[in-house]
Amino acid sequence: MCEQKAYLLLADGTIFEGRSIGKRGTAVGEIVFNTSMTGYEEILTDASYYGQIVTQTYPLIGNYGVNDDDIESRKSWVNGYIVHEECDTPSNFRCAGNLDSFLKKQNIIGLCGLDTRRLTRIIREHGVMNGAITDEKGLENKEQLLKEINNYKIKDAVKTVTVPEKVEAKAENGKYKVALIDYGYKINIMRSLLKRGCDVTVYPALTPPEEIIKDSPDGIMLSNGPGDPAECKEAVENLKVLSKSDIPIFGICLGHQLLALANGAKTAKLKYGHRGANHPVKDLNQDRTYITSQNHGYAVLADTIDKSVGTVSHINLNDGTVEGVRYNNGHMFTVQFHPEASPGPKDTGYLFDEFISLMKDRS
Repeated sequence: MCEQKAYLLLADGTIFEGRSIGKRGTAVGEIVFNTSMTGYEEILTDASYYGQIVTQTYPLIGNYGVNDDDIESRKSWVNGYIVHEECDTPSNFRCAGNLDSFLKKQNIIGLCGLDTRRLTRIIREHGVMNGAITDEKGLENKEQLLKEINNYKIKDAVKTVTVPEKVEAKAENGKYKVALIDYGYKINIMRSLLKRGCDVTVYPALTPPEEIIKDSPDGIMLSNGPGDPAECKEAVENLKVLSKSDIPIFGICLGHQLLALANGAKTAKLKYGHRGANHPVKDLNQDRTYITSQNHGYAVLADTIDKSVGTVSHINLNDGTVEGVRYNNGHMFTVQFHPEASPGPKDTGYLFDEFISLMKDRS
């Protein structure tokens, strides 16, 4: 366990003292919290956290170590990582290293040993706040660092995390061709499609829609991703074109928000977002509630959805926000949560099955 002192400086001047883990130095970002008890490796490699410093509310992180099988993208995208207690002696039959070594390998600046519950209360009361993890040297220039913190803004998020070129993955018994538009996709989205007999081609986020249509996919998957959806103007314009095709479209998280914008709805930033594996969502068509995994800071505004275009299909039972939209053209639907993440006890993988059914009906 590292005993080198490190600090968290918030935009309002609040200072937390802790100990350094991972890479040493200073990291500025948007402070968010995740309430999951497990899944820290998936969180660290989820591209939706691009530009953010993630705080785990669960007090002990790292007890089952890390491995190469649970990562969700090609690298870690977080700007920093905060835990109350970091376990440096993990125990699990799949363990291939500890959290500290993983952070160092990924060049992530981390902080442990501070009161994460107090930090979470501050974020819940104030809303999402910028901050910086730094060392004593960084605090010597506190005023300059505060300026940097308050001026910080996440920029070019999707352009940064998307794949640079097309990537193909074949199923064992491929029946359908799916175009997965990568706004920051999680690998388990691809796995969920592959195991259902879909050959998947991952496209860079800003691939011209004409190119995708020309490749004749049976369905189009819109992935999750980071940043403000309203800033992704080119992606929204592309989806306006794809919406007019008769190709089935299924969107998750950022993909859900972007398709809503392409169809005339609006989005807004939440006070502190939904990040965790225990969010109750009601499927209005089934009149049934599911526990879902979520990671987003923006939401589609229900009263901006044109009823002649689509209807709300899922709602969040904590705050009533939109968690899903079904479009009246019959071949497009989206959800805000992550059906590929399977938090239990009643999982939402049925949405992938519905997507398969749409492709089957079209073929």
